[in-house]
Amino acid sequence: MFSFGPLEIIAILAVVLLLFGPKRIKNLGSELGGAIKGFRKSISEEEKNSKAEPKTIEAESEEVKSKSSKS
Repeated sequence: MFSFGPLEIIAILAVVLLLFGPKRIKNLGSELGGAIKGFRKSISEEEKNSKAEPKTIEAESEEVKSKSSKS
């Protein structure tokens, strides 16, 4: 559909540089990097929680089974 060649990419980057300036672009880059880092951290924490959750459910079901068999 759309294909950007090297000349178009350079032109877009030049316009962005003129609009925002080098200082603002540096700040935007570090903010974007921090956001990506936070996103990856939350994803990895969620994966750890989802892996631990089935173990908790299995342990609870075993506890219920043992209580019901004792009754």
